This record gives sequence, C-alpha cells and structure tokens, in this order.
Amino acid sequence: MLTSEETRDIFIIGLRNAHAMENQALSVIDTQLSRLESYPEMITLLQQHRRETEGQIARLDQIFEGLGESASTFKDTAMSAMGSLQAMGHALAGDEILKNHMADYMFEHFEIAAYTSLITMAQSMGHTAALPLLQQNLDEERRFQQMLIDGLPGVTEKFLQRLETGQKADV
Repeated sequence: MLTSEETRDIFIIGLRNAHAMENQALSVIDTQLSRLESYPEMITLLQQHRRETEGQIARLDQIFEGLGESASTFKDTAMSAMGSLQAMGHALAGDEILKNHMADYMFEHFEIAAYTSLITMAQSMGHTAALPLLQQNLDEERRFQQMLIDGLPGVTEKFLQRLETGQKADV
C-alpha cells in the first residue's frame, strides 16, 4: 500500500503533467488560430476554449500553491513546443481544418482522462480543496469535446463546399 507521501508525490506529478498539457493546448490553439481564415465558427470556439484553458492553468496554479509546490517549467516548455509542431504538421495536409478538428477532439479525451484521474487521486488523499477546481477543468473539457464532435459535420460540409467551389478550403 502506498504511503500518503507517495500518493502525494504521484498527485504532484499528475498536476505537473496536467499543467504542461494545458500549456501544450495553448500552443496548439494559438498555432491553429494564427492560420484559420475561412471558419469563423472555429475561430470563436477556439478563442473561447483558449480563455478556458488559461483559467484551467490558473486553477492548477492555485492547487500547487495550496500544496506548497509549483509547476515544472521544463515540462511546460517542452509540451508547448510539441504542441506547435503538432499543429504545424497538419498544415502539410490538404485537409488541415479537418485534421486539426479531429486532433483537438482526440486531445480533449486525453485531458478528460487526466482530470478524471487527478480527481480520483485528490479524493483518495482527502484533498478536498482541489476537487472543485479539478472538477471545473474537467467540466470545461467535456463541454469543449462535445462542441467539437457536434461541430464536425458542419466543418466537414463547409470544407467540401469550399473545395467544390474552388475556394481555399484547408483553413
């Protein structure tokens, strides 16, 4: 059985990973926003989720502060760089908007799983102060994930229509 200190250490690692994950999300969103032109509904959706992501990072920082810990600058920087590379990799595809949309949806699943695990650890530790903050992050990720899947048919249809009419369709 794990000691309370071992459980706390694992929780801190998970929080640092979540913080880095959210910094990666910001990098992906920023890269996508810098390229989007023809999909104003996606621009609005990504701008909204960017603001949520900044709030999620602030809530994670609040949890760190309560624990007397801090995020990992190295992990944050590395994951941000990976996020930029990931988003730019889709620029090589002829269907960048669709690849980005699908990758965003997939990433939301990862974030949902991460927050679900962190909530379980916080409950196990009796760290009740972290629960509403983590739950808010989880709820926002679930909402964004649902918006992405609900919007995919429309984005796909618009992409195909733009192709059919000879317009720039990828972003």
